[in-house]
Amino acid sequence: MFALIAAVLVKSFAPYAAGSGISEIKCIIAGFVMKGFLGFWTLLIKSIGLPLAIASGLSVGKEGPSVHYAVCMGNVISQLFEKYRRNAAKTREILSACAAAGVAVAFGSPIGGVLFSLELYVLYENAYPVEFVCVADAINATKAMNPFRTGQLVMFQVRYDRSWHFFEMFFFIIIGVFGGLYGAFVMKWNLRAQAFRKRYLTRYAVAEATILAAATAIVCYPNKFLRIDMTESMEDLFLECEGGHDYDGLCNAKNRWSMVFSLAMATVLRMFLVIISYGCKVPAGIFVPSMAIGASFGRMIGILVQALHESMPDSPFFASCQPDVPCITPGTYAFLGAGAALSGVMHITVSVVVIMFELTGALTYILPTMIVVGVTKAVGERFGKGGIADRMIWFNGYPFLDSKEEHTFGVPASSVMTSQMTVLPVSGMDLKTLEHTLAQNRYQGFPVVEDRTSMILVGYVGRTELRYAIERAKRERAVLPSARCFFGNANAPSARATPSTASGRSLGAEPAVTFDTIPSTSNQTYLNLGRFMDPTPLAVHPGLPLETVMEVFKKMGPRVILIEHRGRLAGLVTIKDCLKYQFTVEANGSNHTGGNGGRQYDSGPSATTTTTTQQLQEERLWELIRRAAGWLAHLASRASGGRIRLHGSIDYGADRGALLALSTRSSISARPRTPSAAEGNGMGILDGTEDEEAGVELDDR
Repeated sequence: MFALIAAVLVKSFAPYAAGSGISEIKCIIAGFVMKGFLGFWTLLIKSIGLPLAIASGLSVGKEGPSVHYAVCMGNVISQLFEKYRRNAAKTREILSACAAAGVAVAFGSPIGGVLFSLELYVLYENAYPVEFVCVADAINATKAMNPFRTGQLVMFQVRYDRSWHFFEMFFFIIIGVFGGLYGAFVMKWNLRAQAFRKRYLTRYAVAEATILAAATAIVCYPNKFLRIDMTESMEDLFLECEGGHDYDGLCNAKNRWSMVFSLAMATVLRMFLVIISYGCKVPAGIFVPSMAIGASFGRMIGILVQALHESMPDSPFFASCQPDVPCITPGTYAFLGAGAALSGVMHITVSVVVIMFELTGALTYILPTMIVVGVTKAVGERFGKGGIADRMIWFNGYPFLDSKEEHTFGVPASSVMTSQMTVLPVSGMDLKTLEHTLAQNRYQGFPVVEDRTSMILVGYVGRTELRYAIERAKRERAVLPSARCFFGNANAPSARATPSTASGRSLGAEPAVTFDTIPSTSNQTYLNLGRFMDPTPLAVHPGLPLETVMEVFKKMGPRVILIEHRGRLAGLVTIKDCLKYQFTVEANGSNHTGGNGGRQYDSGPSATTTTTTQQLQEERLWELIRRAAGWLAHLASRASGGRIRLHGSIDYGADRGALLALSTRSSISARPRTPSAAEGNGMGILDGTEDEEAGVELDDR
């Protein structure tokens, strides 16, 4: 029921509230903006849907979504102030600070939150002071509220007063190897599950979330470590056996092998549930589920090491252990396993070490944590670069240039530029033609040239500004469709010198006039749009190296870079053009995983065969799911005497969004979701023009 309500709310009111939001926030801070992703409705629905999704028992976490609604809160509040509403760069500084505060509150780790944002997001130097203040205020507020009534910021906060031994380093390395293998395995199969979900289950998002919650409850109930909440499970697995801490016989030597079996089953089952659950259309994170998987595996290793020590206490291998003093602490293995799994799935290192240190407060375990995380990073890099956030950016086709990557192409900017452009002349175009140009093209801006023959660059005007100027002119005064539009200082013969009508005098000698200062007239024949044009757009020489152009995109975040040669417009370059060229270069080589966020590019007949095989497997799985659903619907209908029917033909995603449809009662209605551009173009790269109303556009500099 909780999953049903959460999925219906997300489907009906805020589709962007689904998922974690980490990858999208990473792109937004880098300059890529999604309309509504950080809006008030997303904040409201995510705040309501996240507790429902956690309470439903799904194998999802709250730490990732907590970052999302922290950034939503920062965006909503910043828009109340003129300084941030009119300055996108300042707004992004606030967003990066809110992201750090979200991580700090989620893990109870102020320094770790700042470092997490530094590792994962593209940050600005000016944002560092804002981040520290924001994180400090967030931690103090959480501390004052005391949400768990224990004085702790998180449920699984522990303290260790026992040191470690050098021989344990071998087992720490095993945990690190597991973390790297876990991250690679989960990311690979989760992306396949996401592709299957996008292809077959888009219309059945509500039913999918509800069935997943029910299946998770059925699968998890028999296992004592899956039956309880994940944070509570980690709290029990982290604790030492001394001091009366013994969850369901966890520390009892008589139950040792049954506990090992239960922990192994919990690790495998939770891993499977995370793969199929992360990405369903409810607020869902992957931090805590990964940490819970690592904790169960680490505790299992700790119990095995403890059993090995007790069976051979006089072995030279355990010579450093003191007699009559506990030598092995299984809880520390669980703690290190949680850090390894988190590092493996996110591909972050320093912030994990600091977060784990702040969770335990034990300086003695910094070195083991560093070793485990380092091994995890090394193993994970063997299977591809980039964590789950980077893989989701690639999967959804967001135009994002990672500032941590370095490329050497050896080609000029002219090799990737778009030479066939839609340009606007500085004068001579009537309003009807201009509106037709806006309707026929989805570009987010247009270069302004002196004329289409000379192509002398005058400026650049954004689509949003152009539409706003035209609509405001129409709303405030009568403008004929045949009215001549011009940008900046141009000669317009008319009786008056205003933005809509110019006198016989040259407008070049008149000061700039805005819409607010012009008198109301009728049948105006000229419209000056120069106020909304950028007369100094970012332009570079055609011979500038592509690597430098990409650095400009990373550092300055412009919407577009114009290519100008001796004053003439030669073309333009967007992030999409750079990524297309990068992917082409990497795909033309042999099958490999380059320094591109872990993306694998296959070429030749083998790639086609692999893709066809995967599609056949997905189709067979979908047919199996449909047959199982039909059998369950028939069984439910017979058991109820025909009173309850599970309609296999209902379009859950478009019309109703209800799981059960009673033949004599009305079902829950849900507004249709407009698919995002990423869903529409599969693996393509978004450039902000695919789905203007629902979703994505590039922001201003």
